[in-house]
Amino acid sequence: MKKQCKISNAEIKDLIGVESFEFPKYSTQLINLANQNAQGTRPAVVGQMSELIQEFSGKSIKEWEKWYLETHPDAIEKATTKIRAMIENFKAVINQIDEKMISEWVKDLVIIKTFIGLKFQEAILSKVASMLKTTYKLSIAADESQGIDGYIGDSPISIKPVTYKTKKSLSEEIDVKFIYYEKVKDGIKVDLSEMI
Repeated sequence: MKKQCKISNAEIKDLIGVESFEFPKYSTQLINLANQNAQGTRPAVVGQMSELIQEFSGKSIKEWEKWYLETHPDAIEKATTKIRAMIENFKAVINQIDEKMISEWVKDLVIIKTFIGLKFQEAILSKVASMLKTTYKLSIAADESQGIDGYIGDSPISIKPVTYKTKKSLSEEIDVKFIYYEKVKDGIKVDLSEMI
């Protein structure tokens, strides 16, 4: 006998007797994307599912549906309304997406975002130097071999991700001030605590 097996989602539905709706190709990806943007199935809208399923004492899907709809009578409608509104937003913009726009999107991703993502150290040095009312310069190869990424005024600086703090004791010894950063959705959070 095998020590492991896999049960597909379709098989799970069959095994527990759940009927499922057949969705057209690509429709679930679009609905899912609309839901992510609209936040239609967040706990504030539909409840905290992991907790609700623990409260539910029934056994069948029919019992679950009845119990859930009694305890959250407006949730499905509220979620549907939020997602439908986002789908309408998608419909409004989809015909504007042409080859030129797609090309600009690809260029933005491949050229601009890649460059920004890989060259943000200079942006950090420039911003910090501006805040401290001084100058900055990038390091040269000899500096880089010593862990120096640039200078703010005359001070050598090493720019590291915030995760470096936890590894610092295990890592090489770099005898300079550190600026730590964390990439976030809309930019970079910079920690200047060692500078100030």
